[in-house]
Amino acid sequence: MAHNAVYQSAQDYMCQHGLPGWLIYDYRHSNPIFPQVVPASGHVTRPCFLYLAATGPARLLVHHVDAGKFADSGAQLLVYRDRNGMINSLGRMLSGASQVAMEYSPQNALPRVSRVDGGTIELVRSLGVEVVSSADLMQYATQRWTPGQLEGHRRSADLLGKIVNQAFQYIGEQMASGVTEYDVAEFIRRRFAEENLEAADGPIVAINAHSSDPHYEPSAQGSSLVRPGDWVLIDLWAKEIDNPDSLLPDSPLPDSPLMEASAGSVYADITWVAYVGDSVPARHQEIFDIVIGSRDAALAYLQESYRQGVTVQGWQADEVAREHISQKGYGEYFTHRLGHSISYEVHGEAVNLDGFETHDTR
Repeated sequence: MAHNAVYQSAQDYMCQHGLPGWLIYDYRHSNPIFPQVVPASGHVTRPCFLYLAATGPARLLVHHVDAGKFADSGAQLLVYRDRNGMINSLGRMLSGASQVAMEYSPQNALPRVSRVDGGTIELVRSLGVEVVSSADLMQYATQRWTPGQLEGHRRSADLLGKIVNQAFQYIGEQMASGVTEYDVAEFIRRRFAEENLEAADGPIVAINAHSSDPHYEPSAQGSSLVRPGDWVLIDLWAKEIDNPDSLLPDSPLPDSPLMEASAGSVYADITWVAYVGDSVPARHQEIFDIVIGSRDAALAYLQESYRQGVTVQGWQADEVAREHISQKGYGEYFTHRLGHSISYEVHGEAVNLDGFETHDTR
């Protein structure tokens, strides 16, 4: 079973880093990591605890009304009926553990990691168990891609590059008759369907001032008409629909678990800009070149660190790009993290390149 490979990957990490165990808690889909590790066969309505010690079998504590949904979990099933039973069973399950990692981030420093509510943290601590963050453990065990996912991502990225160029061409062809931001977004969505791509939302097609809103999305009513002299930003993301290669990879990446139960297509995500006219104004070109320079500086930093075998944290790559922009005099306008993780959702659960909105130490 695929989740057994995730269990093994997590245990390998815990043994290497001296972590006694990993406690994954979920209540009504509050923790997206839980179903990636132990998917249920149907709707689950009560608190669930999966405990994986550094050695030994996985143990899953669930309410009796949900027990039938986890028959294929690959874990030893423990069933409770009432709150006292839950607390007593949890205490027995954690007996002998001095410390567990949970989806928790001290002072909510990493909101993408901090999924467990404060009351549940208090409950575990009341059992005499120290709670530490699972940030790196969770990423290692659940967020690394399979070879099939990587290839699917590359195919999607190639198609996005093709489609965004077609979208700019579409704008040029429709200028005489009139074309809006929404029209262009609809064109992109049609192309996604034709190429067997899907996206939960988007794309962003933003003209002039709208491009300063990172989450602007044009609507059928009120979107801007594209005119000569406009600055056009297109941010588009998509993934393959039902990609069999990503579901059943031929071989794993080095030390990567096969996660068939939760593995599927992963997103690609790009942002391009264009100027409507024959010659790009000097001011536009200046800002564009600064942004490209910051991107290239961060990429070069990551590549060189990899060549030298130096471990990099997400905030450090952000710092390189931010310093480049600050040196050019525009640091105060860089009000967004450098980059985000990509996975089954366009914003994944792994490390972000972020030293601004958070301080991502993964």
